[in-house]
Amino acid sequence: MHTTTAQAIANALRQARRIVIFTGAGMSAESGIATFRGQASSHWQQFKPEELASPDGWRANKQRVWAWYEGRRAQVMAAQAHAGHLAIAQLAERLQRLHGRAVQVDVVTQNVDNLHERAGSPSVIHLHGSLFAPRCAACHRPGDFAPGQPDASLTALEPPRCTHCDGFIRPGVVWFGEAMPTAPWREAEDLVDACDAMLVVGTSGVVWPAAELPISAHNLGKFVAEINPEPSGLAQYMRHQWPTSAAQGLPQLLDLLHPA
Repeated sequence: MHTTTAQAIANALRQARRIVIFTGAGMSAESGIATFRGQASSHWQQFKPEELASPDGWRANKQRVWAWYEGRRAQVMAAQAHAGHLAIAQLAERLQRLHGRAVQVDVVTQNVDNLHERAGSPSVIHLHGSLFAPRCAACHRPGDFAPGQPDASLTALEPPRCTHCDGFIRPGVVWFGEAMPTAPWREAEDLVDACDAMLVVGTSGVVWPAAELPISAHNLGKFVAEINPEPSGLAQYMRHQWPTSAAQGLPQLLDLLHPA
């Protein structure tokens, strides 16, 4: 353990009343969820993003896109939250026991899986949507999946129909060329404004506008630290950079938050 860095981060969290945990694809990768960029094992290696994650790709072949996203949902459902997810979910309670007062911990994630929720985090903001929140492509109302478990082996699958307008149900994620949903973004901005400390975990720091949030926290004078095996594109805005993984570092950080 980088004892000095870890202790400095723990000390800052110990003093905070409101904390934002900002997570990226590296957080999910440790649960076996393939990432979209950066490595030979990237989930995009086998596919063209414009064919599977864009409005044009959806219009060209809804059946292929829906089958691919159902395959992704199957992958996530088979995955398990790791020790880092669990440590985040336990952080507020640990600090409350330490201080005898309420501490708010909010997760702002770029990930579209539900691993934070499954680990027990009660406040999770999804900047890029969710694999588990499909919606109608026509009327934009929330939609439902077909009954049963998703089949990851299919290469084409007819999307369900909207019960309100009979439009096609589409994946509830943000595609290339689409704007980030306004409500989650504004809520994330408000959380950054209100927080005392932010932890940036498992993100490349190159996806915009999501990457603006840690920069905003830094510019507002908040304590901002990064837990990432390698420095991200946001490293220059960090008070501390701890070169470790989420699954290893976050439980160690939790262990440091004990009564003096």
